[in-house]
Amino acid sequence: MRLKLSPRPRLAILVFVVVPILAWTVVRPVRVVLPEVGTGITCVDATVCLDDPSKAESAKALYAEAVLFVSQHIGAIEGSPKVIFCSTQACADHFGLGARSAVTVGKFGSVIGPRAWKPYYVRHELIHYEQYRHLGVLRVLRSPKWFIEGMAYGLSEDPRPALSEPWESYRRKFFSWYGTVQPDQVWSRAVEL
Repeated sequence: MRLKLSPRPRLAILVFVVVPILAWTVVRPVRVVLPEVGTGITCVDATVCLDDPSKAESAKALYAEAVLFVSQHIGAIEGSPKVIFCSTQACADHFGLGARSAVTVGKFGSVIGPRAWKPYYVRHELIHYEQYRHLGVLRVLRSPKWFIEGMAYGLSEDPRPALSEPWESYRRKFFSWYGTVQPDQVWSRAVEL
């Protein structure tokens, strides 16, 4: 006997089963939502996950420093942003990093690749987290790149004297704009861009 489903249950199966499975398989950054599923990732707490538990203290120290730094320079971070620290390229590739050093996926979390275990990289990604939190995903995606990336490179105090282009131009343009804005008005003025 063949079971026939009416259109509503079919749609529900599509939306709640098929689409999430496809997203998990095809859109690798989505894996940030549940990093421990199907991987060797261990979450030491609600905020820090990593592929090599022997490096947990280093990851927790980088995370704590970045949260403190961003809170002091941009404003208190609300919530507990999740950061996944990958010590291998295989781990980074699992989350879709490819050639990138790190990535932030909306307010779901960030992935730090093996080359990015440095304070300014983690700060950079937490600044992106704050951008998503204050501006929302759609506004971040529509905002000028010079603002989004320039802010992250500039306010993270990235020590490199000159970044490759277009990143260096973005950082300069951001600082030019930032010099005209009161610190407590950054987010309200960013909405106008």
